[in-house]
Amino acid sequence: MSHHRHAVTAPDAPKPAGPYSHAVQAGGLLFCSGQIPTDPSTGRLVEGGPGDQVTQCLENLQTVARAGGCELADAVRMTIYVTDMGAFGEVNEAYGSFFAADPPARVTIGVAALPGGADVEVDAVIALPD
Repeated sequence: MSHHRHAVTAPDAPKPAGPYSHAVQAGGLLFCSGQIPTDPSTGRLVEGGPGDQVTQCLENLQTVARAGGCELADAVRMTIYVTDMGAFGEVNEAYGSFFAADPPARVTIGVAALPGGADVEVDAVIALPD
């Protein structure tokens, strides 16, 4: 595998809101841009609380991962941004349903605001298959 960078576009994921790629492959890893809880079929934020939003973020990341030739289950590092750390338990519950065994390393960061008024944003670094 080449160690040069290669941009990945996921046609079935929400379109990037700015000048960035859905993901970039480099050095055996897929570096995924943050996903907010946008429904790719409507282009709108999903309704519901932070648990529903993190679920949509992870579904969007799964779509990006597959476009990059891997699965979200192969993630080695995740970052979750939340506007309310009081939702930590709800976010953990929804997140845990995606990673029942061998979850990736993770950081959760409280932030003042996120794009589009989202309550949650998630990014990932995923190991590419050999």
